[in-house]
Amino acid sequence: MSSEKLILDACCGSKMFWFNKKNQNVLFVDKRRETVTAKDRDKLRTIEINPDLVADFTNLPFEDNSFYMVVFDPPHLKTLGETSWMAKKYGRLSDNWREVIKKGFDECMRVLKPNGTLIFKWNESEIKTSEVLSIIPYEPLFGHTTGRQSKTIWMCFMK
Repeated sequence: MSSEKLILDACCGSKMFWFNKKNQNVLFVDKRRETVTAKDRDKLRTIEINPDLVADFTNLPFEDNSFYMVVFDPPHLKTLGETSWMAKKYGRLSDNWREVIKKGFDECMRVLKPNGTLIFKWNESEIKTSEVLSIIPYEPLFGHTTGRQSKTIWMCFMK
């Protein structure tokens, strides 16, 4: 499958960090399409996961060198209950998370054009960034730590 879009969001979830959730340059992909309602601290909350295409980031249905930019924000929590609000909102890592993250990163790099940019977002609540970087054969160019507890890091890679 080829795409006319310039940018791939490989696991978009509810597109939380996008200013324009309907950006015409972006192909939004996620492995699920659903509307989720759950109780979160005594509040009933709803989020919509509505990608342009349902696909798994470990096996993307695109030709090599398809996108100028890839955004990769995979699930980063592994100890959540399957029915918890956080698991429904962000997804949940499986026990073989190292293999999944490496395979996903390799797929994102495969579909990235030469000299293209990969933006990777990771939260260190349970797994340190250094551990994730040790399993992928790529080195970030730069990054920036954000969040209330400075546990989220955005990193930039170039193919």
